Amino acid sequence: MPFSLWLSLAAVCAMGAMSPGPSLAMVLRHTLGGGRMPGVSAALAHALGVGFYALLTVWGLGAVIVRLPMLFQVITWAGAAYLAWLGVRALMAGRGGALNATGSATSRSQAAREGMLVALANPKLILFFIALLSQFVTPEMSLEAKALVVGTAMVIDAGWYVLVAVGLSHSRVLPWLQARAHWLNRLTGVLLLALALRVVVGPLG
Repeated sequence: MPFSLWLSLAAVCAMGAMSPGPSLAMVLRHTLGGGRMPGVSAALAHALGVGFYALLTVWGLGAVIVRLPMLFQVITWAGAAYLAWLGVRALMAGRGGALNATGSATSRSQAAREGMLVALANPKLILFFIALLSQFVTPEMSLEAKALVVGTAMVIDAGWYVLVAVGLSHSRVLPWLQARAHWLNRLTGVLLLALALRVVVGPLG
């Protein structure tokens, strides 16, 4: 995979990970309730769930491209619509949302279990991956390139949520994030709408 294409993949994976939602709320809750290590445990377990969905998506999309190109085109357009819907929702979100999560007593094992479940039980996650990875999967894609896509999604997801957990260990960080949550929502919304438009225009290259 060309480095420029990988940078595009990394950018959209980061955007997806940073979007406020149930995953962010879960990491916030365990960090506030148990401290740094439960938050990190939740983040790493969530990344494993993300990697599982990314693997299924890459594998499945490759087969669809080869056997049913028209169906793949429909999936691509549906993915663009989904990304646009997420973007509009983010633009309409207020100051609160996931950043207002409150903590309750928790442990590392409980945090890891919930981190995995939040990822696997979220059907929107696989829809996001279908919309995202359709821009990077090709019929001739090698096994190494597929592994790179899955690994990139996992590492970026883990890195972001570990950063959140570590950052929240310092008491001044959360109020700062809460005060700027509406700007994060707006930036996310604009980026998602731009990505939806890019999907409609054509695959990244």
